[in-house]
Amino acid sequence: MRRMLLLASVAVFAAACATPHQDRLAYDRPDLVGPTGATGPTGPAGAQGQTGPRGEAGYALSGPPGEAGPAGPRGRQGNTGATGASGAVVVGARGNTGAIGPAGAEGETGLAGAQGSSYAGTAGPAGPRGPAGEQGFAGDTGAQGATLVGPTGRTGLTGAAGLQGGNGQTGDRGFAVAGIAGEAGASGLQGARGREGPTGAQGAVGIVERWTTYRDFNFDRERANVRASEMDRITEIAAYLVQNPSLEVGIDGSMNNRADRELSNRRADSVRDALMQAGVPAYKIQMGAFADPDRRHEGQIQVLIKTRA
Repeated sequence: MRRMLLLASVAVFAAACATPHQDRLAYDRPDLVGPTGATGPTGPAGAQGQTGPRGEAGYALSGPPGEAGPAGPRGRQGNTGATGASGAVVVGARGNTGAIGPAGAEGETGLAGAQGSSYAGTAGPAGPRGPAGEQGFAGDTGAQGATLVGPTGRTGLTGAAGLQGGNGQTGDRGFAVAGIAGEAGASGLQGARGREGPTGAQGAVGIVERWTTYRDFNFDRERANVRASEMDRITEIAAYLVQNPSLEVGIDGSMNNRADRELSNRRADSVRDALMQAGVPAYKIQMGAFADPDRRHEGQIQVLIKTRA
C-alpha cells in the first residue's frame, strides 16, 4: 500500500514539473468547477410586513320575480243531461226462496279505454312541520268487558232500480297555468302536553294452570346436599312466592334409573328443607313426579310452579 502511494506521488510531481504551462491554463478554464465550500450561517429573518386593509363586502343582488302570466280562459261547460225518472218502489210479499241455478258463463273482459291527458301545476314548497307536542302518559289498561254480539238482522228486500239518465256532454278542457311557488310557511308552535290518562282498573291475577318448570338444581356426584352456588336460586324462589302468594311449588326428583331412586329422594328432601328455611310454608310445597319425562335429566332436581287450587 505504501509502495502504491509513493509511486502515485512521484507521478504527480513529475507531471507538475514537466508541464507548468498546462497547470496554469487549467486554473484559467471557466468550465472547471471546484469543490463545494462550507455553508455559511443563516441570516436573521426579516420583519414581517403589516397586513393590508380588508376590502369592503360586496353586494348580493337578487332580481325580482317575474310577473305571473294571465290565466287561460275557462272552457265552456257542457249541458247537463236530463234526469231520469225516479224508479217506483213497490213492496211485494216475500216469495219462497228458489233453488240456486247453475252459474252462467263469464263474459269477456271489455277493452280498457285510452287514458286522458293530464297536466299538474308546480306545487309550492311545503313549510317545515312544527314539532309535535309531548305525548301524555298512557293510563293503565282497564279490565276487558264481556263481549256480546247481537243476532244478525233480517236482510231487507231490494227495491227496483230506477232508469239511468242520459250522460251530459263533456265541456272543453281548460288551460292550466302554473303559478309562482309561495314562500315556505313558518314553523308551527309546539303543542301543549296532553293530560295524563286515568289509571284503569287492575286486572285479575294471572293463573298458571299446569305445572311449569321454574328452576333446576344440579348436585355433585353421589351427594345429596344443595351446592353453595345453588343457594341463590333457593332465595330467588322464596322471594318469587312472596310476590305471588297464589302460587305453589312442586319438587320433582324422578329418575329413569330405579337404582338411584333413594339418592333422588334425598336430593328432593334437601331442596325442600332449603326452601322451608328460606321462608316458604310447607303447605306450598308439593313432592312428586310433575315434570315432563322428556325433559328430565339424570341427577337433576326440578322445581315447578302452579296456581294453588
